Amino acid sequence: MLGYDSFLASKAIRQHPILSFLMALAIALGIGTFMTIMTISYSIGKNPLPQKNDFLYRVQLDAGNPDRQSNDPRSRPDQLTYTDATALMRSTAAWRQTAMFGVQGVVRPVREALHPFEVSGRAVYSDFFEMFDAPFKYGGTWSTSSDENGEQVVVLSSSTNDRLFGDQNSVGEHISLNDELYRIVGVLDKWDLVPRIYDLSFSPPEETFLPFSTAVELEFRRVGSTNCWQPSPPGRDGFLASECVWIQFWAELEDSSKRDTYLSFLDSYAMEQKQFGRFQRPLNNAIHTIDEWIDYSREEDGGLTIFAIIALLFFIVCLINTVGLLLAKFLSRTRELAIHRALGASRRALFWRFLVEAGCIGFAGGLLGLAFTWLGLVGIRVLLRGQDGALHLTQLDPLLTAVTILLGIVASILTALYPAWRGSRDTPGVLLKGL
Repeated sequence: MLGYDSFLASKAIRQHPILSFLMALAIALGIGTFMTIMTISYSIGKNPLPQKNDFLYRVQLDAGNPDRQSNDPRSRPDQLTYTDATALMRSTAAWRQTAMFGVQGVVRPVREALHPFEVSGRAVYSDFFEMFDAPFKYGGTWSTSSDENGEQVVVLSSSTNDRLFGDQNSVGEHISLNDELYRIVGVLDKWDLVPRIYDLSFSPPEETFLPFSTAVELEFRRVGSTNCWQPSPPGRDGFLASECVWIQFWAELEDSSKRDTYLSFLDSYAMEQKQFGRFQRPLNNAIHTIDEWIDYSREEDGGLTIFAIIALLFFIVCLINTVGLLLAKFLSRTRELAIHRALGASRRALFWRFLVEAGCIGFAGGLLGLAFTWLGLVGIRVLLRGQDGALHLTQLDPLLTAVTILLGIVASILTALYPAWRGSRDTPGVLLKGL
C-alpha cells in the first residue's frame, strides 16, 4: 500500500512541479538556516572528552576588582594572573595540572625551499598532553625538569611536522623558532578535539607547544585576551607581578570525590593572599567540569542563542508558507479527489496519501536543506577566514546530516496535517458538484 501511495505521490509531484519545488524550497531555506546555526552550536556544546568529565576541572580564582564586589558567579575572572598560576603550579593539590596561554612565533625552516612562516602555539606544562589525551605519533612530551628550567624544547603538530619534515620522524631535530633553536621532543598525531575545551575562543589551532616558563622567559607574543582591573607596572616583570588575568588553568584530580578538597585548597590560598592585600572580594572561587565549563562559556556568550532563536523563527515562517502552498495544492485537485472518492476511496486513505506526498516533498526539502546548510557553513568559513580556530566548528557531523534530512520529512508532514485533513474531508457529492 505504501508503495502505491508513493507512486501516486510522485505522479502528483510531477503534475505540479513548480508548486512542489516551491514547497521543497521553502522547507529547505528554513532547514538550511536553522541547521547552520545548530551545527555550530552542536560543535561548541559537545564534550570531546566525556571519559574525563568527572576528573578534569577548569579553575577560577576571584581576584577581581574589589570595587565591584559580588557573589555573582559571572563576576569571577575566567583567567588567572601570573602570580596565582605559578603559585598553583608549585602546589601538589592536584594530580596533574597545567597553566597555559596562546603564543605566536616565526619558524625559519632548515630546508632552503621553504620560506619563514608564522605559527600559532601554546605555552603549557608537560602534564597538558596527558590531561587532554593528546596522541603522539613520534616521541612524547618533555620532562618536568624542562618545565622548571625553561628548556628550549618543542612539540609539533602533525601538519607542521609534515610541512617541515615531510611526515618523517623529526624527534631530536631542531627548528628555529623566533630565531632561537628548539629541540623537537615529540610530534602529535592527528588530534580532533572539537571543541578545544582548554581554550573556547576562536584562536587558531596550535601548531607548536612549548614549556610555559620558556615562553614567559623569552617573551613570546601572547595570543588571547588580557584583562586588568588596575594599571600594570611598566616592563615585563611589572606585568608578571600585576593583577592582569591572561592565563588559563586546568587541574586533573584522581577522582571526583576530591573536588571539594581541591576547592577548599583554593579557598585557603585565597585567604592567604588576603593577608597580602590581594583577593579583596568575598570568597567566590570555583572549579568546573568539562560539561560545566562548556555550559558556563555558552551562557557568557549569548550571541549564538540569539541567532538560533532568529533562525528558528525564520524556519517557522517557512513552514507557515509551506502550509499555505500545500493547502492550495491539495484543494486544486478537486477533480482527482472526486474520482477517488467516487471509486470508494475513504477519507483516511486520501489523508494518508496526502501525508505520503508531503513526506516525499519533505525528503527533497531535507536534501536541498542539507545543501543549503553546507553552503551556509562555507559562507561562515569565508567570513572567518582570518580566524582559523573557528573552522573546525563548521564541519557537518554525520548525525546532524541525518537529522537535517529527517527534519525535512517531519516538518513537511506536520505542516501537511491541516491541508491533508481539509482536502480529504469533503464528501463525493460536494466534490462532484465542483467539477
